[in-house]
Amino acid sequence: MGKLKTYQQQIQEIVEKGINAAETQQKKLSAKPFEYAEKLESGAREYSVKSLREHYFGYSETLFSQLRSLNLRMGSFAADILTKLEKEAADGTDAVAEVVSDVADDVTSLAQSAKQKVNTGKPTATKSPAKKTTTTASV
Repeated sequence: MGKLKTYQQQIQEIVEKGINAAETQQKKLSAKPFEYAEKLESGAREYSVKSLREHYFGYSETLFSQLRSLNLRMGSFAADILTKLEKEAADGTDAVAEVVSDVADDVTSLAQSAKQKVNTGKPTATKSPAKKTTTTASV
């Protein structure tokens, strides 16, 4: 199971690098229109281009921060999965399929929560998945 932990860590690092690269590119691409708008800005307005830029980048930073937080949660979640699988393997029971099913339900719930956060920009109330206990019959 040590290899699975290594894979989980590598995947989490890859996701983090992807988030950082996306953030860098997004900032580079979005900076140009603001630079041109600042050059054209004349007179005082209710909202200056500079203040709009600050708000825009503030929201962007919040989004990428939430993505990083989600990545950390998913890493923790993957570690919990590995722990459950290792325990089941050590016990020698055939309940791995049930654990995988429970984990799939948990992943679905987390994915729906993340989708809602991205779509609304607001955190949603999520239920923590109920922990199922398994019993093994003695043979």
